[in-house]
Amino acid sequence: MGKSIFELVDELPTNNITTMALRSLDFVVPGQWQNIVGFDNTIRAVTGETDEALIQQIGERAVYLYNDKSQGYQRAMWLYQTVDSADKALGTAALANKVGEKIPLFGFLNNITPKADKAQTIDLCIKLVVELVAFCQINGIPGDSIGDFVASLADYSGESLMRMVALISFDGLVPLGSDFLLKATSGLNQASPAELEGNQTYQRVNDLIPGGSPEGKLNFIGQSFDSVKGWMSGFVTSHNLTPQKVVSNLQNFVEVSGDKLDYLGAFLDVTTNYYEHTGTQTLARRLIERASAEI
Repeated sequence: MGKSIFELVDELPTNNITTMALRSLDFVVPGQWQNIVGFDNTIRAVTGETDEALIQQIGERAVYLYNDKSQGYQRAMWLYQTVDSADKALGTAALANKVGEKIPLFGFLNNITPKADKAQTIDLCIKLVVELVAFCQINGIPGDSIGDFVASLADYSGESLMRMVALISFDGLVPLGSDFLLKATSGLNQASPAELEGNQTYQRVNDLIPGGSPEGKLNFIGQSFDSVKGWMSGFVTSHNLTPQKVVSNLQNFVEVSGDKLDYLGAFLDVTTNYYEHTGTQTLARRLIERASAEI
């Protein structure tokens, strides 16, 4: 099973490249994301409880729910972790001691290579499908419930909304440009099942993607993206989001050049795990809300 949910939340970092990158996006959704670390701290933040005995009770119930394999919580956690680990590379360790200072990007260019646009679009779409499937697992509904997921986006807030903002920014706008939705649509339309099967991210998570065959899964990924791109387009437009704005705010934390966005996209892939970080926080919140309601 791996670590318990309270261990995962207790061990979340308070300050690393992932948290700095997420803080740089606060200009998009001001105050939505707070980096709450520690399981007891999360219970207090979610419930407003101060009674230690009740906090203990809620925590124990949340752990019980997470450990119940008939529920989808562990599968959701695995998805959040796995979709991020596919992006990891050896360069991450070299950056560990740089937290708290500006990080010069170009010293690490020999360690990272930007993905081709088609590979980047497939990664973007798979991450979106992982969000959809994890949402279904957490809420105990069928994994192909595209309509329920799209409807829920209107209510996304906190760490869940920040995860979608990071997806749009770090996996869409930065590596693919302002027309990332058009590029993703075109890339998906031209992708073959064989190309999908060759994608490293897909290889990690394909068992939980609905669709049966590679052809069916590619079709499901396409349907999911088509259903969500309207929300994404509206979000980008209403917040006047551009690659330049994302990079400008990121430069407050990381020393990067605005004319090497493909390398910056690769750098963020290598050095951040924003899906796992915010996914852990989302999962903890949902478990605590349910546990509190049941007690």
